[in-house]
Amino acid sequence: MQAPGAEPAAPPSPQPTGPTAVFDTSMGRMTCRLFSKLAPKTAANFVGLATGTKDWTNPATGKVEHGKPFYDGTIFHRVIPGFMVQGGDPLGTGMGGPGYQFDDELNPNLNFDVPGRLAMANAGPNTNGSQFFITVAPQPQLDQHYSIFGQCTPGSVLVAETIADVPRDERNKPLEPVTLDKVTIVPAGQPVPPPPAADSTPSAPAPQPQNSNPQL
Repeated sequence: MQAPGAEPAAPPSPQPTGPTAVFDTSMGRMTCRLFSKLAPKTAANFVGLATGTKDWTNPATGKVEHGKPFYDGTIFHRVIPGFMVQGGDPLGTGMGGPGYQFDDELNPNLNFDVPGRLAMANAGPNTNGSQFFITVAPQPQLDQHYSIFGQCTPGSVLVAETIADVPRDERNKPLEPVTLDKVTIVPAGQPVPPPPAADSTPSAPAPQPQNSNPQL
């Protein structure tokens, strides 16, 4: 029974039950479990691109890629302190994608009420492709405008915060590339593999964009 005048309790945030996406970056590891039941199309698209089981068109060459993981070796091209980190563009400009778009998948039970939401970036309604972002704080202004398909661990949010705080240019692109070295999809119930051994070999610099119009 609720006391008179008491605010109704907020419903608990849904918990993800799908596979875990492991993001190994040049600044640490982030792990995010996917909402495969609440956002099945969006989660399946991400898994297909990450594993190379979904064909995509290389925006630099126009070649259709088959069996090639999409995200490995890309960069985080847009980072904003206190807000989010964005990646998933092979061009590194905010203009690239997989050569197709798909509709929004907005679930009324999934909102940006907690840090660590993994969601699709877009350029307007129903323009999802490959670009994604991870929030570092609640962002209620984004509710029901961006398709949430995963929830990252608290430790992963700390890594995202570190990435978001790097020096950046006027377009919020890191001055020194932050690389997404590899995305690994771990089936539900399976253990997450250990992080890769540290590599002392410096990463090659990413190509600089000719133009950029990143949108979230």
